[in-house]
Amino acid sequence: MASTVHSTAENKEEMDTIRSTPSDRYIPRVSVPSKQNLFKEFKNTVKETFFADDPLRSFKDQSKSKKLILGVQAVFPIFEWSRDYSLKKFRGDLIAGLTIASLCIPQDIGYSKLANLAPQYGLYSSFVPPLIYAFMGSSRDIAIGPVAVVSLLLGTLLQNQVDHTTHPVEYLRLAFTATFFAGITQATLGILRLGFLIDFLSHAAIVGFMGGAAITIALQQLKGFLGIKKFTKETDIISVMHSVVDSAHHGWNWQTIVIGGVFLTFLLVSKFIGKKNKKLFWVPAIAPLISVVLSTFFVYITHAEKQGVEIVRHIEKGISPSSLNQIYFTGEYLVKGFKIGVVAGVIALTEAIAIGRTFASMKDYQLDGNKEMVALGTMNVIGSMTSCYVTTGSFSRSAVNYMAGCHTAVSNIVMSSVVFLTLMFITPLFKYTPNAILAAIIISAVLNLIDFQAAILIWKIDKFDFVACMGAFFGVVFKSVEIGLLIAVVISFAKILLQVTRPRTATLGKIPRTTVYRNIQQYPEATKVPGALIVRVDSAIYFSNSNYVRERILRWLNDEEELVKAADLPAIHFLIVEMSPVTDIDTSGIHALEELYRSLQKRDIQLVLANPGPVVIDKLHASKFTTLIGEDRIFLTVADAVAACSPKLLEEV
Repeated sequence: MASTVHSTAENKEEMDTIRSTPSDRYIPRVSVPSKQNLFKEFKNTVKETFFADDPLRSFKDQSKSKKLILGVQAVFPIFEWSRDYSLKKFRGDLIAGLTIASLCIPQDIGYSKLANLAPQYGLYSSFVPPLIYAFMGSSRDIAIGPVAVVSLLLGTLLQNQVDHTTHPVEYLRLAFTATFFAGITQATLGILRLGFLIDFLSHAAIVGFMGGAAITIALQQLKGFLGIKKFTKETDIISVMHSVVDSAHHGWNWQTIVIGGVFLTFLLVSKFIGKKNKKLFWVPAIAPLISVVLSTFFVYITHAEKQGVEIVRHIEKGISPSSLNQIYFTGEYLVKGFKIGVVAGVIALTEAIAIGRTFASMKDYQLDGNKEMVALGTMNVIGSMTSCYVTTGSFSRSAVNYMAGCHTAVSNIVMSSVVFLTLMFITPLFKYTPNAILAAIIISAVLNLIDFQAAILIWKIDKFDFVACMGAFFGVVFKSVEIGLLIAVVISFAKILLQVTRPRTATLGKIPRTTVYRNIQQYPEATKVPGALIVRVDSAIYFSNSNYVRERILRWLNDEEELVKAADLPAIHFLIVEMSPVTDIDTSGIHALEELYRSLQKRDIQLVLANPGPVVIDKLHASKFTTLIGEDRIFLTVADAVAACSPKLLEEV
């Protein structure tokens, strides 16, 4: 009985507390974090910027010998995963390696032509780099080798500096130099843990750039596909189509067109079969090699080359020779090679990281971006010394690798071994391979780079992103690869600047029967608090946007005062700024708040802050801004601010 009376008394007390007015309740204040040591604060900032993943975590509390082993495994992941390697895994890697080898050999010969290099350099680039990556890479699924976009980009940039027909030696040396610096760039980004820089190229811009490059690559193949001998060196669609039309009467070769058309149809049909039935993934994978074998045999027995069908003719036999002495380390070509290498290296890196992350998420494992950069950079540096040009992860080959059931990077070793055997014994058999079949293989391969679904999704999600996508696309198609790339970079940075300099702001209202305040545009049922305007700033306040934030808040205030006056409602006496999303503020931001405070004073309006974060409140205290507006005008929540500033008006709401 006594406990029942006690419980009833507690309930009555609780109900009295609930019924009490907002002004009677306890309102907690925003606490100021304790001052941190300057060195410690700087150390934490650097750690979060460059070492957010805590790469040395596994080294803690380990013996010296264990640390040495972990260090070797960090540089060469193969020594870590090889401990659990089994015959079952090797069976999967062997099948995957053989499958991607059948795809890469004809592709490599074709892609080397995009880079204006002899066919053997494409094969060299699928021999050494995959071996290096297998030891140093952290992805289980990436298949390494030349790719269409990077080959075209490299060929275009090199051709702008040296003509490959009149100065073939200088062109080749510049290609090796660019590859060397592409690798240096990639490795440096990884070692210095600056991988986040490649994220400045937006996904939308990359989608547009890749799509435009795919069309440009396909158009370039019309020379081999139609048997045209005199073809424009320009890459834009207008120049290419003009060259195609001009050569229609006397420059096309019908035998070449028949070969190209038949085998392009075969490749597209095989690709369609592979998409319809995932178990038949091997059909589109081996289709290019089958096409090369059949077309080569056909040309050989018919001597179609005598009828004007262009053929590969000669591929150098043997493994890749040393090219260290051909890299420019001095002279004018050094700077040119460096510039080209940086651009090609960043694009190659972006493609590889995107591919690696895609397949890592599908298999649910973590990909170390910085390790990937070091691995890719190392393989390109060593590749430049062994007659290779810029290589990276290939999406088409990686997809086949994944579907073929690869388990580790051993599939790259198998592929490299097959390429080695090809270079040693089989290259003379490619003598009669028609250029038309290489053109057909490249066209069928690059069609996957045109991602209509991604473009449609970008349009639905973000119109500005779509502008970036189309800007990069049309820049590549109608001008050149480098102009398209420049547009992609410029628009990506423009978007960043726009978001930084023009952050979003919103007016808040009270959700009925709650103490929650939300954006009125998102929640139309939210009610404004009479006599107060609540504004939320959705960004850090820096020198780049401080004036805009101040002016935008005053604009919100002017608009609200006009509405209040027209509706004959109580005048605005409080401006409450919700600062939860404001992660940081600098001196310009504080200065803007001071100007806002003075402007409000002239209008007899009190400035109130709600929920500033630890970094922000610390800086506001250091600048004496809290003293200026009053400690009692800074609250933990918007509800507390409204309750303290306008309790009677809150009750009316």
